[in-house]
Amino acid sequence: MGTPELKYQLKEQIIKFLNLISVTPEDIKDDEPLFGEGLGLDSIDSLELIVLMDREYGIKITDPKEGRKILVDINTMVDYIEKNRTK
Repeated sequence: MGTPELKYQLKEQIIKFLNLISVTPEDIKDDEPLFGEGLGLDSIDSLELIVLMDREYGIKITDPKEGRKILVDINTMVDYIEKNRTK
């Protein structure tokens, strides 16, 4: 799977896991912050994203500081997935 396909798949998974009913993959920009003023996710959503990373890609994020560096935007997450996935 190439990077564009992985980005689209990740956006779909985020929408599904976080139950973002009114959001489409096209609504999420690759470089838009996921938290705060960007997509507007919160700390509970970050826990869901950590579960998503583990369940879908075999990536365990146990250090909150590491998580903050990874869960910045779609580009950052995809880059990390491509380098560290086990599934």
